[in-house]
Amino acid sequence: MRFAVIMAGGTGKRLWPLSREDRPKQVLRLLDGETLLRRCFQRLSSLFDHRNIIVLTNKGYSDLVRENLPEIPFDNVIAEPIVRDTAGAIGLAASVLSRFDPDATMAVVTADQVIKPADVFRQALADGMTCVEKNPDALITFGIQPSFPSTQLGYIKLGKSQACPECNNKIFEVEAFKEKPDLATAKEYLASGEYCWNSGLFVWKAKRVLELLFENLPQAKQPLQKIQAAWGGSHQEETLAEYFVKLPKISIDFAVMEKAPAVSAIKLNCRWFDMGSFSALADIIQSDAGGNIVVANQSEIFDCEDSIFVTEDKNHLIAAIGLKDMVVVHSPDATFVCPVDKTQKLKELLELIREHGKEQYL
Repeated sequence: MRFAVIMAGGTGKRLWPLSREDRPKQVLRLLDGETLLRRCFQRLSSLFDHRNIIVLTNKGYSDLVRENLPEIPFDNVIAEPIVRDTAGAIGLAASVLSRFDPDATMAVVTADQVIKPADVFRQALADGMTCVEKNPDALITFGIQPSFPSTQLGYIKLGKSQACPECNNKIFEVEAFKEKPDLATAKEYLASGEYCWNSGLFVWKAKRVLELLFENLPQAKQPLQKIQAAWGGSHQEETLAEYFVKLPKISIDFAVMEKAPAVSAIKLNCRWFDMGSFSALADIIQSDAGGNIVVANQSEIFDCEDSIFVTEDKNHLIAAIGLKDMVVVHSPDATFVCPVDKTQKLKELLELIREHGKEQYL
C-alpha cells in the first residue's frame, strides 16, 4: 500500500516573530490565508487515501497539526517527544508503517515547501512510487532544476538516465551528494548542467530504508525495534518517550543516502521554494509597483521600494512611508524591523532575546 509521510517538525526561526517555539512556520497563514502544511496536504490528497497520510511533528505541535488537517485520522499525527533530525523521524515512520504493512511504499515530503505546478510534483511522486514498487531495493530522491547558484541548498550530481516502464519521468543515477557550496562552486554546478538542488523529498519501501538504517546506523536498531513492537498497544507512548531519545541525531542524507549502494533521482521541473525566510515570499507573492511584498489584509504603503510587510492579523493596518529594502513583520506581541540584507542575523537576535530573559517572546 502507498503512504505519504509529511515531515512537519521544524520551527522556522527565520520567520520570527510569526513563527514561535509553540507555533511553527508550517501553520502560519501566509498563502492567501492558508498554511504551508495545508498546501502540502492538498498536493497529496489526490494521490493518497487520507487514512494513508501520516504527519510527523514535534510533541508541542500535534494539536495545531490536527486543527489544520481535520481530514486525517487522529492517530495519523505522530508526535516526536524530542527533536532527532530526519534519520530518527523517518526511522520512526518506517517502523510504524512496516509494522502494519510489511510491503509499505513510503513517500517522504516536507511541510515547508512551495511547489508549483502541483501536477508536475504529483506525476513525479507517482512515478517514484511506481519505480520503487517494481524495484523494492530502490531509493528515489527528487532533484530540483536550479535557477540560480544557491549557497543555501545542498546539491545532487546526476549521472546516466534510463526510462522506467509506466513512468512519465526518466530515472537518473545519483553520482554524489554535495553539501551547501560556496558561491564559486555553486556557479560551477549551475554551469555544468549536471547538478540539481537536493529537495529532501524521497520515495522507498519502508522496510528497505529500515534495513539501511540498521546497517549504517546500528545504534538506531534497538530503539526503533522497541518502538515498533509497542506501537498500537497500551505502552505505545511510554515506549516512544523512553526509546526515541536514544536515536542518534543525524540527517537521513548522512545516515543512509550518501552510503546507500544505489540511489536514483527524478528531476522536478517546476518552481520550488523552501519557505525558510521572509525574503522567500518574493518568490511566491506578486510584488506591487514598487517591488514591495505585502502580506496584510489592511495596508497603506507609500513611497516604499523593495520591502517586505507581513501580518496575519486581518484587522491590523500596516502603514509605511519611504522605506527601501526593509522587512517589517507584525505579530500580536512583537514587531520585527530589519534591512533585507541583514535578516540572516535573526538567529543571533533571538539568542539575545533569550539571554535577556524574554523567553515569552520566543
